[in-house]
Amino acid sequence: MRRQPENFHRIAVIITPKQIDALISAREAEPHAVLGMHPFKTKGKSGLVVRAMVDGAVEAEVVELKNGKSFPMESVSEKGLFEVAIPRRRTVFPYQLRVTYASGEKRQYHDPYRFLPTLSEDDLYLFGEGNEHRIYKKLGAHLRQMDGVPGVSFGVWAPSAKRVSLVGNFNHWDGRYFPMRSLGASGVWELFVPGLGEGELYKFEILDQRDNLHVKTDPYGTYFEAPPGNASIVHNTRKHTWKDESWMEQRVENAADIDRPISIYEVHLGSWKRKVEDAARPFNYRELAPMLADYAVEMGFTHIEVMPLAEHPFEGSWGYQVSGFYAPTHRFGNPDDFAYFVDHLHQRGIGIILDWVPAHFPRDSFALAEFDGTHLYEHADPRQGAQLDWGTLIFNFGRNEVRGFLVANALAWLDRYHIDGLRVDAVASMLYLDYSREEGEWIPNKHGGRENLEAIDFLRETNRLVHDYYPGVLMIAEESTAFAGISKPVDEGGIGFDFKWNMGWMHDTLRFFEKEPVHRKWHHNDLTFGALYQWSENFVTVFSHDEVVHGKGSMLHKMGAWHIPEKAANLRSLYAHMWAWPGKKCLFMGCEFGQSDEWKYAGSLDWHLCQFIDHEGIRLLVRDLNYLYQKEPALSRTDLSPQGFRWIAAHDTEASVISFLRQDEAEESLFFVVGHFTPLTREDYRIGLPRAGRWEEVINTNSEYYGGSGVGNGGEIHTEDVERDGMSQSGVFTLPPLSTMIFKWTSN
Repeated sequence: MRRQPENFHRIAVIITPKQIDALISAREAEPHAVLGMHPFKTKGKSGLVVRAMVDGAVEAEVVELKNGKSFPMESVSEKGLFEVAIPRRRTVFPYQLRVTYASGEKRQYHDPYRFLPTLSEDDLYLFGEGNEHRIYKKLGAHLRQMDGVPGVSFGVWAPSAKRVSLVGNFNHWDGRYFPMRSLGASGVWELFVPGLGEGELYKFEILDQRDNLHVKTDPYGTYFEAPPGNASIVHNTRKHTWKDESWMEQRVENAADIDRPISIYEVHLGSWKRKVEDAARPFNYRELAPMLADYAVEMGFTHIEVMPLAEHPFEGSWGYQVSGFYAPTHRFGNPDDFAYFVDHLHQRGIGIILDWVPAHFPRDSFALAEFDGTHLYEHADPRQGAQLDWGTLIFNFGRNEVRGFLVANALAWLDRYHIDGLRVDAVASMLYLDYSREEGEWIPNKHGGRENLEAIDFLRETNRLVHDYYPGVLMIAEESTAFAGISKPVDEGGIGFDFKWNMGWMHDTLRFFEKEPVHRKWHHNDLTFGALYQWSENFVTVFSHDEVVHGKGSMLHKMGAWHIPEKAANLRSLYAHMWAWPGKKCLFMGCEFGQSDEWKYAGSLDWHLCQFIDHEGIRLLVRDLNYLYQKEPALSRTDLSPQGFRWIAAHDTEASVISFLRQDEAEESLFFVVGHFTPLTREDYRIGLPRAGRWEEVINTNSEYYGGSGVGNGGEIHTEDVERDGMSQSGVFTLPPLSTMIFKWTSN
């Protein structure tokens, strides 16, 4: 053993063999109490002691930064524990460790264990209450400076852990060398590691109360490596220089104008288009931005809704089984690329809605499931914690820290990436404790009911905070039941969403159009029933991805007809009916041009079909419908009011004909809509009209331009003084086969 300097003092009386064993076996729950620099006093002597766990070192010394003076350390254990006592020094001082390795390499660096905690008592208190709405700025990995020293701070919640260590390439993924500091009853563990920077891969190694090891990704991680790896990656999410100021200001100004034109194009980024010349790979965020913007502008969509982009391990989940709730998926680039994607679309006048999945999470062992060896994020009882339909786990919405994790997650997407709306997935599964469960498979709430009161409170809180912090951001519920008040404000007793997907209208209307025309007269009620509840909520009229997958057939092939031209005619009439019907609009990609095959997530849409008129005609119609919808307030600004809709004739079941009126609040702008859903041409069909004069035919889905036969009314109808349908005026129409026509009143 080398001779120690005269100022060295063995301090074995201060650190016990048990503590030494705990450190080298990675079982020390309070490493900062032992490692780093600490005052000591023993046997009448006092000073400072420094201890360090150093991987692979043969020599180590403490270097005082102020004067460069060094203090050689003694090896306490061959596992890498070193220590030195510095007598007669009372005040701790900034220092570095200088380490010599067996290869002869020397390194000098700041000791992670000389820095104070990175979270305050207030941070921890609010987190424990579930009221730290920006907890994503505190937990996770963050580039920062401590005492002027750059590095990365790490924080994770694991209240039942015996020990938590940071592991990565920087310590050979060995949990002995970067054990984290426990912040007491909060359950939070933290560590600042000087010298680390962007791009470092890391995980948390957690020792549970049964001495089992769990290696977990960061719940608050902002970027992840590609499978089969799953490590979190340190990343600065604030690098992008935003250029969408005008858009963001306008969004705030329009916050109260909820009944404005909203037409949404739902997109799965990985299968919208692919780069054929490059092994048919998906386009990345930066490549997609101008292509999607061009297409959305051309087609007249106001928003693009992207299916879930939070990190997920399994491509086949389409993003609905999330493992990294705070991270845009690596599949299309890094977080900066995603920010560019959103920014570019904003500059082109297109809003971005993100599909958000707070209802459940997968069972993957590297992610949230049994995070600290206990059911931390999920309920322990499978009657509450298991999602049977999807083989996933349900969040424990009643736990403050879990609720805070999810609320903050919603806000983080809006804060970091300027998202304009969240479409909340599977809301029905959150509202009901007995969702997809048989009797005895669920636990009633405290009142004996089936409502999930904790989930309801969570949804209300999220909607309230989103609207408070980010006026103009849209909250949209995918909810398939008759639960009351989904789109009613929270302060009026509702859940607080802006809109709800109209799943009932979608299923009823599709059931009608799927029938062969000869049978439709028996199902006429499916077409008209939706008017009875249309204004019970603020609805988005939708045909989503769920309708064109899993054997359901494409929208085109759903249509009740024997060959493609008739199917295309049916689909055109359906879309015109949809755009004329009250409600904001949402259409899944590919449906706008009559994709023939079911949607396949691993390949591109069949864009080549647009060379054929049956498909291109559908696309041109959707474009023109969007243009008309945005241009005419009577079709878009009365979606949420029954004053904007009036039946003309709804009961001609034999002919499968319906007609209705759309009008503005002042009843100055009038649009007459007539749908005829049999393959016959009906001549001299008289329908009542509310105002005398000329009615211009602005949409005829049977136009040759759209691939139809061209049967119509010569572009206009003039009323006659003949009573019909309770009105003093009427018009005589030619009803084309399988068609919807829209007429605008122009003059007396």
